[in-house]
Amino acid sequence: MAVMEGPLSKWTNVMKGWQYRWFVLDDSAGLLSYYTSKEKMVRGARRGCVRLKGAVVGIDDDDDSTFTITVDAKTFHFQAHDPDEREKWIRGLEDTIVRHTPSIRRWDPSKPAPTMADFDKKLIESDVYLQLLIEQTSVLERHMLATDDEADRQRCQEVVSSVNNVLESIKHAIVLLQIAKNTAFPVNGVYHPCNAIPEGTSSSASSIGGNVGGVPCQLVPPDSVVPETSYSSSEDEDFFDADDFTGTTPSQSPSGPRLFEVGVETIAGGSGTSDVAPSSASNDPASQVPLLNLPASSTSSDPSSGGTPSIGATQSPSILAHSSTIRKASESGALAQSNDSSEPSIDYDLMYEEDDDPELGSMEGHGSIIHHLLSQVKIGMDLTKVVLPTFILEKRSLLEMYADFFAHPDLFCSIADMTTPQDRMIQVVKWYVSAFHAGRKSEVARKPYNPILGEVFRCYWDIPGVDTKGVDVPDGPIPWAKSNQLCFVAEQVSHHPPISAFYAEHKAKKISFCGHIWTKSKFLGLSICVNNIGQGCVSLMDHDEEYILNFPSGYGRSILTVPWVELGGTCQITCNKTGYNANIEFLTKPFYGGKKHKIYAEVLSPGEKKPVLTVEGEWNGVMSSKLRDGESNIFVDTQSMGTVKKNVKSIAQQAANESRFMWKDVTAGLRFNQIDQATAAKCSLEQKQRDEAKYRKDNGIEWQTNLFDLVGDNWIYKKPLLKRLNQKND
Repeated sequence: MAVMEGPLSKWTNVMKGWQYRWFVLDDSAGLLSYYTSKEKMVRGARRGCVRLKGAVVGIDDDDDSTFTITVDAKTFHFQAHDPDEREKWIRGLEDTIVRHTPSIRRWDPSKPAPTMADFDKKLIESDVYLQLLIEQTSVLERHMLATDDEADRQRCQEVVSSVNNVLESIKHAIVLLQIAKNTAFPVNGVYHPCNAIPEGTSSSASSIGGNVGGVPCQLVPPDSVVPETSYSSSEDEDFFDADDFTGTTPSQSPSGPRLFEVGVETIAGGSGTSDVAPSSASNDPASQVPLLNLPASSTSSDPSSGGTPSIGATQSPSILAHSSTIRKASESGALAQSNDSSEPSIDYDLMYEEDDDPELGSMEGHGSIIHHLLSQVKIGMDLTKVVLPTFILEKRSLLEMYADFFAHPDLFCSIADMTTPQDRMIQVVKWYVSAFHAGRKSEVARKPYNPILGEVFRCYWDIPGVDTKGVDVPDGPIPWAKSNQLCFVAEQVSHHPPISAFYAEHKAKKISFCGHIWTKSKFLGLSICVNNIGQGCVSLMDHDEEYILNFPSGYGRSILTVPWVELGGTCQITCNKTGYNANIEFLTKPFYGGKKHKIYAEVLSPGEKKPVLTVEGEWNGVMSSKLRDGESNIFVDTQSMGTVKKNVKSIAQQAANESRFMWKDVTAGLRFNQIDQATAAKCSLEQKQRDEAKYRKDNGIEWQTNLFDLVGDNWIYKKPLLKRLNQKND
């Protein structure tokens, strides 16, 4: 039975380009067949077909008419007449894929199918048992560490080992329940049990009619037979993305790591909220530090942080309580001796300073997890509330990643030194195009932590070649920094939508930057797009100039294999006072030919259309510039430019809402490959955030930001350098 049919263009190869074809989507067979014309379709002369079982549909956010289908280690490219036509095909394809992609387990047809309530009941029961076991294990582990009786410690160790095995089984069961629930009641479709052809029956038998195993088979035309793999005519010489398939397909690959890595994150978010009201909530902004206004029983002393309360200790075993983690930390040298205990503690500061994230490798090794996630989303869906597996996380918060915009502080501060408006605009562009490469520590895409509401990150940089003996700036964003150092502070000012605000200043140069970014993610099938909505403003006090700029979008490509990051979109930099402006275009890699990470920029003088300067190259490599009627020169070479290390206060001296302190247990779990512990620590933070949000809602308390105010559509730092200078002049 054909769901829909009509014309589409199919990419063949570089020589032949797009070829017109007549397509038929057969929902019952799970096939997308194509013909050279509608007449050939009537005669049954099929040119080729795409098998939709286990397929993934993808789109390009920069092209509103093309889409792809990835299956059988191949990627097919199609082009519709317009966006509406593409949308119709994508919806039809997604529904067919959901129907024909096999579920984890088949239901017994002799028994009634489980309802949504049945799944929810079992999930809640399992999660309650899981939380009880985790809490009891925590008590036992603390007793084991405190006892002086070696025999008692040994008995406790044996019990803990046994209980941990039970925990593993419960976590695994929770994830299987969640997968079964989402298969039977998927977000983007309806479960249809396949009763037409018994399992194990060949498609060729069903195509000729008759009985197989006592079940009558429909007589279907030869071009409806489901092939073992997708194919096309040899004359088409189809183009496939070889880079996306360097190994086995997900369906052929091993099962990878344990599935509970996803399930713990998914289920923990559904746990009941605390019945105890936060003890220190008030309307005073200074008192509204997240994760501190819950009952005292939710915290415990952590020797590695100088007695500062450790967040989430009762909801998951402490990182320090696991001998395997201590052993791995010792082997890596990331250990420090505690002041009040003979037990070693983890050097959290060293872990954040390390730049040796292990390569994520191919996602094919995590096929079960990734395909489970893909089954929960549809093309164009907002991914804000979709929980991603812990193993793909980068060991730092998104707030800290934004600090990397200033990894070349000398380029930023030099803007104030330029003598002419044109030179200042060119220097702004030079800093801007160099600001993105440092945010990516490797070619493989990893996702930084989603900041918690009220989370803060602070740091500062020494300027290369500049004496650090400046004067103190007690009223600045970093009171312990000097006037000739570049200071940075960021705060998560909103959770829904997720908005981060950040501010940087160099007092001696009288230059500052204030910006905010709302990250809005979208699923594109084979890619994930993150739109960075917001703007930034470079302020030069000595020249009374402001340079307004926006940010490119980020793309996580090849999420089924080895994910990588690229930037895309057109950005502008404008200065209303001088009239100079710049256009910067981050070019995404086309699916045929072309290179990654290309960038093109031009600087325009007031009232002119011909640029005074053009820049092209790679934003994470070498960029060349050419002045009007001039020679080409190296503009920025990010490969030879060393980034300047940021200075961050030790975690032991940080407040409980500062990024590194807040995420230290998650970072430790990732650093020593203790994924279950990292997941538990992450879930603990997120659950506390939900509990606090519920408490504020129930008590009519409005969240108050600490460092930034919303002025119109922009988040502005409360005590910017210009405001402080004007107050002193008054």
